[in-house]
Amino acid sequence: MYRKEIEEYIDSHIQEMVEDICVLCRINSEKMPAEEGMPYGRGAAEVLDAALKMAEGYGFAVKNYDNYVGTADLNDKERQLDILAHLDIVPAGEGWEVTSPFEPVLKDGRLYGRGTADDKGPAVAALYAMKAVKELGIPLKKNVRLIVGTDEECGSSDIAHYYKIEKEAPMTFSPDAEFPVINVEKGSLAAHFTADFAPSQGSAKLVSLDAGIKINVVPAKAYAAVKGLSMEVLEETAKQVEAQTGIRFSFSQEGENVKITAEGVNAHAAFPEGGNNALTGLVKYVTELPLADCGQLSCLKGLLNLIPHGDLYGEAMGIAMEDEISGKLTLAFSMLKVTEDKLDGQFDSRCPVCATEDNVLAVVKEKMAGAGLTLHNESMRPPHHVPGDGLFVQTLLKAYEEYTGRKGECLYTGGGTYVHELKNGVAFGASMPGTDNNMHGADEFAILQELAASAKIFAQVIVDLCS
Repeated sequence: MYRKEIEEYIDSHIQEMVEDICVLCRINSEKMPAEEGMPYGRGAAEVLDAALKMAEGYGFAVKNYDNYVGTADLNDKERQLDILAHLDIVPAGEGWEVTSPFEPVLKDGRLYGRGTADDKGPAVAALYAMKAVKELGIPLKKNVRLIVGTDEECGSSDIAHYYKIEKEAPMTFSPDAEFPVINVEKGSLAAHFTADFAPSQGSAKLVSLDAGIKINVVPAKAYAAVKGLSMEVLEETAKQVEAQTGIRFSFSQEGENVKITAEGVNAHAAFPEGGNNALTGLVKYVTELPLADCGQLSCLKGLLNLIPHGDLYGEAMGIAMEDEISGKLTLAFSMLKVTEDKLDGQFDSRCPVCATEDNVLAVVKEKMAGAGLTLHNESMRPPHHVPGDGLFVQTLLKAYEEYTGRKGECLYTGGGTYVHELKNGVAFGASMPGTDNNMHGADEFAILQELAASAKIFAQVIVDLCS
């Protein structure tokens, strides 16, 4: 019901929707140090203000929850459906070619820019779905609320703040993944480990190593400084390791030290197979150099034995597992800082429904202790599962099938979304199956046709669930 009207409305407002997405994507809303009244920094507060002004301009009642979260309500009736999106972004990173990160551009049907796919574009698509229902005058018996947060990429403390104030709606979807419906999200172990050791007394030694920008991003670059080795040795070792790993190495002299830069390909930590980890490549490289034996080198070799380059599934760590509901465990070594007497690292493991603290956390703790490393975690994040045969999920699948002609089915993901802690929350859109939109990478893009289709599907869902 109302499909013809919904499609005509969205098709006639696509350019306007693109312009609104661009307004938000020009704002760098990466999490920054808190300022007074701005818990995630100025950029996050600015983008939230812009989004709420946009929604208010379209006639929705808006509310700002202390610059953590903002909401837009379609009407003043009882809430039936929440649409939960986010406006914060991962760091811009390097390697952009089509455009710069905060200068969105539409080219060949793709809207490029940081946040176009994750998750500003989908947030605006949801806003336009509500706008379509409102301006078409489609009668509703219940309310839908668009919720936009500003800390999804760094722990979702924003949404925790919101749910201390507001109750969860009976149904919630987040347009922060892909279609059809993701009703299972893996659990996770965001591992943090350290080690202390005596400084090396040798002439050939590692001075420092620094890699990673966020725990949920496979690093594309990693850096080290060494002393006491000839450039010939460094370059010859680089050739050997590059042939084995595909990681590229470059060198520059900085005083008595040589700076080493390792270059790979970044990816979301939930999907590490899409990248080539510069961090693990650099650790392999360093351990191949003729450095003097010391506690630092011993720790790095032990660490490499547990997380070797290319091991994406925890096999060397002894935690490889999978199940039919949620697939394989993945492991992405994403952060490491090494000085002459300390090591501090983090890895991001996405764990299937069959994972427990006994068969994952306890095993990692024991293996790391054996390598001279201390794991500081005492718990894991449990998985999330919403039954796929209920009214809510079936309604979403029906709308998806109606507007795309594709078969609707339930999927799982290693990525955690805002709905992970919600009783009846799933991820729904906004990219189509098989689309790789470089999420968290350079030249991130959203396909305009998919954003338009998402807006239509979301509008139909609002009508079906709230009429």
